[in-house]
Amino acid sequence: MTMAEWLAGRAPSHLSTNTGTPLAAFQSWRNFKEAFAPELIGQAFEETSAALGRPVRKSIDPFGGSGTTALSSQFLGVSPTTIEVNPYLADLIEAKLDTYDIEQLLNDYNYVVSNYDDVEADHFPGAPATFVEPGKGGRYIFNRAVAARIAGLREAILEVPHARNRRLLRVLLSSIAIEVSNVVVSGKGRRYRRAWEGRQQGPNQVDQMFEAAFARAAYDIRRFRSRSCLDYDLKRGDARILTPDSGDYDVAVFSPPYPNSFDYTDVYNVELWAGGYLNSKASNIDLRRQTLRSHVQIPRSYAVGDLASPTLDRVCGELELVRGDLWNKAIPDMVRAYFADMNEIITRLGTALVSNGRAYLVVGDSRYRGVQVPVADILIELAASAGFEKIADEPFRSMRASPQQGGKPELLESLITLKRA
Repeated sequence: MTMAEWLAGRAPSHLSTNTGTPLAAFQSWRNFKEAFAPELIGQAFEETSAALGRPVRKSIDPFGGSGTTALSSQFLGVSPTTIEVNPYLADLIEAKLDTYDIEQLLNDYNYVVSNYDDVEADHFPGAPATFVEPGKGGRYIFNRAVAARIAGLREAILEVPHARNRRLLRVLLSSIAIEVSNVVVSGKGRRYRRAWEGRQQGPNQVDQMFEAAFARAAYDIRRFRSRSCLDYDLKRGDARILTPDSGDYDVAVFSPPYPNSFDYTDVYNVELWAGGYLNSKASNIDLRRQTLRSHVQIPRSYAVGDLASPTLDRVCGELELVRGDLWNKAIPDMVRAYFADMNEIITRLGTALVSNGRAYLVVGDSRYRGVQVPVADILIELAASAGFEKIADEPFRSMRASPQQGGKPELLESLITLKRA
């Protein structure tokens, strides 16, 4: 099936949003509000093919996220490499990219739903105190009956002998966790549902939602099993280490975390604990340490070397002047460390991409105590030292500032297009 067929019937969308993606293959498995649309990958491949004088053959995405770049690559006949540090998201991406024996998959699903037992012991060792009833201060994410059913299904899934089926079923179970919980999640974390105490879900809802999730996945797998390319390379771990520094990649399309002092692993915290991807406080901290230094939610070193960006030097100087007024005194150090991390990744891509290959980055600005952090401008300066030439720097959409900054939609999100010399 071609990309055009995949996108057929999608609602009209701007490249900067994922509007309509639930109508596209695999994208209903877990909603990603902030994901960019698959059309961006099509545009990137078309422009890069024209620059190379031949079709794009290999793509790379150092921040896999929802898997949009990798999956779109398969539909377009391009072999993707993607990197993802979050183990739940890495499993989700690979579950989408992999191929399946439908009959075997159905048998494994039937085994799970016929052989689970509710787990009444410590369902989620190491999870926060608010995870399971009675919680803390009267608040909890899952009541005991729902938690027991999720844990029981998870244990049955882990007994499935076929690794790819086991991975898919674990992803699907994890992905319904929010729906049967007492919380909702946005791009800035989670909050309790309105009147959640009187609107508790039960084990039957877990069963029904898991069955519906499996049905959607099986439909997508069967319908889109004949993609143009079925190859992929998924690397699990820290993008600062795993981004290749050699190779023959034609194009990179990605959106890194933004330097907004927020750790994006929090968005997926419920799925990580529900699916058993985290099993202790230490494992949670270890995961945070493998993410970019874009947040201040754990103590870590912000030591950096010299960076070739006059704009960054100016911004860090302005942040230093207001350090005492910031909600976290480490923010100026975090901002510089973030760009050091991004510089490492861009430098690696500078030697991994072919000559005239392109990199497309969706990035977003931040602001602290009135000091604007123009992320696109700084990254373009750093990229020049890594052998990239700026092709375009286009506004993508405006973002709402954090509550500490007034919550107004004044922060710019940009699409940077770079060409490797």
